[in-house]
Amino acid sequence: MGKPKAPARCRAPRFSSSWSRPSDAASGGFCSIGQVQRAVRVHETRRAASFVPPSDRKRRRIAFGSADHYEEISRARDHDSGKEVAIKRFAHGGHSEVIREASVLGDACASGGGNPIVVDFHGVVLDPATSDLCIVMEFVGPGLHDVIRKNRAPGCPPLPEAAVRAAMFQLLTGACKMHAADILHRDIKPQNILVGDGAHSVLKFCDFGLAMSLDDPPPYEAVGTMWYKTLELLLEKTDYDSRVDTWALGCVMAELINKKPLFQGFHEDGQLCAIFDVLGVPDDATWPWFSSTPSATVVAPELDMPRSNSLREVFPEAKLSDEGFQVLRSLLTCNPEKRLTAAAALKLPWFAKIDELKLPKKEEATPLLPKLPKKRRMHAVMCV
Repeated sequence: MGKPKAPARCRAPRFSSSWSRPSDAASGGFCSIGQVQRAVRVHETRRAASFVPPSDRKRRRIAFGSADHYEEISRARDHDSGKEVAIKRFAHGGHSEVIREASVLGDACASGGGNPIVVDFHGVVLDPATSDLCIVMEFVGPGLHDVIRKNRAPGCPPLPEAAVRAAMFQLLTGACKMHAADILHRDIKPQNILVGDGAHSVLKFCDFGLAMSLDDPPPYEAVGTMWYKTLELLLEKTDYDSRVDTWALGCVMAELINKKPLFQGFHEDGQLCAIFDVLGVPDDATWPWFSSTPSATVVAPELDMPRSNSLREVFPEAKLSDEGFQVLRSLLTCNPEKRLTAAAALKLPWFAKIDELKLPKKEEATPLLPKLPKKRRMHAVMCV
């Protein structure tokens, strides 16, 4: 399945060379559902023979707290190229949801002249068995969550700081490219980061179901997975920006080091408490906006939460150098106006040896993380 060249802003889903392209795609506009349906049904018979039927499927929840939003990721093979691909099916949401996610994913892939830290988007196809639209993507490897979980086993040493630094360089660079194109992922977490398999590896963002474009004016919804949500999302601030993603990347960095999520609340108030317990309760000096919220005037006083920041106690110098801690602290800053963007974080001294951390091309990468055992790898791969 050949891939056409992506425009700088891929506003419509791309199709393989053997498929008809809706008329609006050439001009960069969004395709209507009818146009997509007509385009793919012209070649429905060819589609049926295009992929090896998937033998393994895994159904899982996309977002914490969403009881009826499920996806199914299947592994298949493109007969034309012989390469494996991942096919994403939706249990709910309809064709409009597929087109929306495909469009944002296409934009993210094209961001910055091509973003190798985003799972590659191949196109939108019709499932001949169900007449449902599906997203076809690059097949990558296991989720970062599975790699971290495997390394929790007794006797497994912590990741070297150099590996954490290389991983964060890749993720921040990929986020920087997305944010420069005004794309917010809004659900960054280890489950939505894939680890390339084989002798070389590269980390890739996937699952753009909650992603959005900042071209759309606020108000914005407070979406995401609770353990990786910023304070402004938990407090339902409606005019947030790309720094909701950099907070989530700070949570991912902490998890890479400690092998477990840093903030683990069981409901939104509990999540606020988990954050305050480590970072302290903001005040007028650190975050004036927070002082006017009910959480500041009602919840925090009742809970008698600490106001001092104890993040360094959780990550002492034995775990993380001063330069590394500067990155972590800058990402996990409660006040979004003082939190660093991805671009600013990449300029910190921790990433100074840029030649050793050169961003890989699509076909190349630097080994980062330990591999999953073969017996578990196939199970993990299905959970993209």
